[in-house]
Amino acid sequence: MSSYIEVDGWKSNIRFSSAHIIPEYEKCGRLHGHTYAVHIKISGEPDKNGIILDFSILKNILRKITYELDHKVLIPEKSKSIKIVKEKKTVKITSLGKNYMFPLSDCIFLPISSTSAENLASYILDKILKKISFPDNVDGIEIGVDEGYGQGARISKIFNK
Repeated sequence: MSSYIEVDGWKSNIRFSSAHIIPEYEKCGRLHGHTYAVHIKISGEPDKNGIILDFSILKNILRKITYELDHKVLIPEKSKSIKIVKEKKTVKITSLGKNYMFPLSDCIFLPISSTSAENLASYILDKILKKISFPDNVDGIEIGVDEGYGQGARISKIFNK
């Protein structure tokens, strides 16, 4: 039987506010934004001290990731639906016949095809896996990204050790 620990992004203030466009969906195809919360669950067996993993490690990593995303325009670099032109100080985006121009410093380019909650959860999971080496007692991780209170996406990974 496995136990788990979790951090609730709403209650722990692990949040970011960003704007994005999802042209594949008409309603979301115009520029809009959300206040997102990021959650994490870690499953495994408690160690000899009764701890699966120190909460502060998880919170610190999540806060660094959300800080990078906060108050930015999220741009999916792998999108086939958005045309992106980077210039010295600006970014021009064309989506669904609309043209947008943003200061380059207000944007973050993400290696994903869409800035859906599902893809943002996957992006955050990948970043966490690159930043932390989990101890052997940890057997899984779940990341949640909410686009406002009560709706979001989750992605999990089981470690085969």
